[in-house]
Amino acid sequence: MFIVKDLPPTVEPALLELLVRAEPATIGHFRHTGFMDPGIRALLPDRRIAGTAVTVRCYGADASIVHYALGKLRKGDILVMDRAGDHRHATCGGGVALAAREAGCIGIIIDGMATDIQELRDFGLPVWARGLSAVTGKRQFVQGDFCVPVSCGGVPVAPGDAIVADENGVLVLKPHEVKEAADRAIAMQEAEKKMWPRLIAGERMPDINGTNARIAEILAAQQAK
Repeated sequence: MFIVKDLPPTVEPALLELLVRAEPATIGHFRHTGFMDPGIRALLPDRRIAGTAVTVRCYGADASIVHYALGKLRKGDILVMDRAGDHRHATCGGGVALAAREAGCIGIIIDGMATDIQELRDFGLPVWARGLSAVTGKRQFVQGDFCVPVSCGGVPVAPGDAIVADENGVLVLKPHEVKEAADRAIAMQEAEKKMWPRLIAGERMPDINGTNARIAEILAAQQAK
């Protein structure tokens, strides 16, 4: 059985331009939800992307819905694959990555396996996956779901969600959450850079950020009891 839904609206480009400046690891300083399992790792280094989630759920060896999605992808989309628990069959290799790239897709995120690592490097499309497998998916035309709510890395992903991903991890946000999270993260990143010269000059981080002063207060209060 196949379930096929319409493509979602794309996330506003200005929001994505803002979001790609925010490191997921910085957002992780103040947000605790929306982060995919760290077992889903970047296969290509030094990449950060932000785009609109287009989802598929493919079961076992049947990768036919992935090929269907390749005909629907738009510029700025990120293809998110729910593998329904299968960690054996690779659903993205060189051919899928190249086809997705040429359709305008900016990245693929898989709760499962990829393959053809050298071709992935050659084609340059960022891919996140749990690992690599030589056992590939097939177009069996048995079942698959397109543009339905899925789970990827333990996180619910709806078509049209915003995603930011880099080597540190993958974060899923609702479009209305993007601006606040990105603005806060970018401000934190800029503030941290201002601290670097002080550290290089010999100051200690807990003195700069107030940790030593706060722990001294706590210790004094404990001794006063």
